[in-house]
Amino acid sequence: MNKQKRYQILSRLRDNNPNPTTELNFSNPFELLIAVLLSAQATDVGVNKATGPLFKVADNPADMLALGVDGVKDYIKTIGLFNTKAENVIKTCRILVENHSGEIPQDREALEALPGVGRKTANVVLNTAFGWPTIAVDTHIFRVSNRTKLAPGKNVNEVEQKLLKVVPAEFKVDVHHWLILHGRYTCIARKPRCGSCMIEDLCEFKDKTEI
Repeated sequence: MNKQKRYQILSRLRDNNPNPTTELNFSNPFELLIAVLLSAQATDVGVNKATGPLFKVADNPADMLALGVDGVKDYIKTIGLFNTKAENVIKTCRILVENHSGEIPQDREALEALPGVGRKTANVVLNTAFGWPTIAVDTHIFRVSNRTKLAPGKNVNEVEQKLLKVVPAEFKVDVHHWLILHGRYTCIARKPRCGSCMIEDLCEFKDKTEI
């Protein structure tokens, strides 16, 4: 895919959604971190149902820590892998309180040192909470990037590096949200809705559908 076509694709996505954001509900960087940590192998809708009541009683590391593992489990037991996630939440909160004065570090290495936080989660927090031009690659973004040929790669790290290389600076802060939403609602896994896709004529996917 050439530079001009990429620019057209990103321009259309921006025109359609000038101020994109995550579908996870949060009101501060801590809540975003916890929501993303809980979202692995879970839907944003499912996470939001659990975090709504949870964040009403604990919207900071100290209050979350006070709940303890069992207390957190009571709120998130509808989410997959809730036992492991509850333990990681408490471990993370303890580190935030003891090492970071209860603040979310604006530092990739510090974020990735938190239990249950990998590169993708760190990218989401840095991008969505702090406006960094990072690009988190999940299954949706991996699929869209490869299917359209916007930024093909064999694994999520390759796709991330390709996107960072080919996406112009003016789009970098928002491209993560555009691609994830496009993959979630239009360029879906089994039968992409090519017939209703705003970038169908620019996409280089060979097996387009009429849906």
